[in-house]
Amino acid sequence: MNTTIIFQIQSFLILSLIFYGVYLRRNRQKHVKIMASAITWDILLVLQIQLNRSAIQKAVKVVENPMILTVHVCIALSTVLLYFALIYTGRKLLSGQSDIRSKHKLLGVSAVVLRTLTFITSFFAV
Repeated sequence: MNTTIIFQIQSFLILSLIFYGVYLRRNRQKHVKIMASAITWDILLVLQIQLNRSAIQKAVKVVENPMILTVHVCIALSTVLLYFALIYTGRKLLSGQSDIRSKHKLLGVSAVVLRTLTFITSFFAV
């Protein structure tokens, strides 16, 4: 099986896990476990793609790359950065700082939208 198909299947499963985690957002214990798993798996997927395709070396050649690849890389990078912000705000929420809930929600919605766009653009960027 082609590595592209394996990466796309993993990406679909990660996105499905993220949607399921959002669905369970009111069940804190399950939400945290599912989202932590999805984020970890997504970052591992980025590492797999890097090791398999030398993605970073290709991505830095912005001028030579097709526009869709540049857009895809920017969206994917933004998603990963949002993950770290979500982990930070999520840990604050777990420690009882409920005043940060609205920021966590906004970051979460942004991350889900960007991760969905990453999935969609991945079909055109390969």
